[in-house]
Amino acid sequence: MTALLENPTARVKWLAAASSASWLEQASARPDLVLIDHAHCERKAAGVALQLMFRYPSDEALGAALSRLAREELEHFELVLELLQRRGLALRPLPAPAYGASLTAAVRKGDPERMLDSFLVAGLIEARSHERMALLAAHSPDAQLRALYGELLASEARHFGLYWCLCEERFGREATVARLQELAALEVQALMGQLVQADAVRMHSVGVQLGA
Repeated sequence: MTALLENPTARVKWLAAASSASWLEQASARPDLVLIDHAHCERKAAGVALQLMFRYPSDEALGAALSRLAREELEHFELVLELLQRRGLALRPLPAPAYGASLTAAVRKGDPERMLDSFLVAGLIEARSHERMALLAAHSPDAQLRALYGELLASEARHFGLYWCLCEERFGREATVARLQELAALEVQALMGQLVQADAVRMHSVGVQLGA
């Protein structure tokens, strides 16, 4: 299974470590859970974009960029929801892993640092989602899911690319790279460990391979 993770489309420069073979095995074994969680992730991503728009209302360029992003995230949510409905699955609540909360806790409190960190955390989450969707698009035993994740890859890459551009335009490359390296290390820490229960697998549940 380790060889499967050598798929170049799954490598994302934002990330300090690749997802593990164990995560791919767990996600492939419980595809419906990951699909339900994916729907929640798309909706949350739209909410993050909207939250940032309202936090910085006078930044017109930011508002325009994030408005487009939020609409696309909601379009993705609708695609996933449609597939759930075709499969007879309810969009039920699922306990979330600690991943998102761990990253959000690292965001500094005062601006402009809070803006930089918020963009980078959102971008890291998008980057990890893209990496894991690429793995599922290549290796999921479920043809419907391979098609869905493959369809979403290009736009998911644009999403973390947008957050990078927002950071670099406002803070410069040097400051952006330096803080990204710090947050990327925390992102890996948030994914370390072993899954205790099979039904706890999520798009962002634990599972990274260090040194890869």
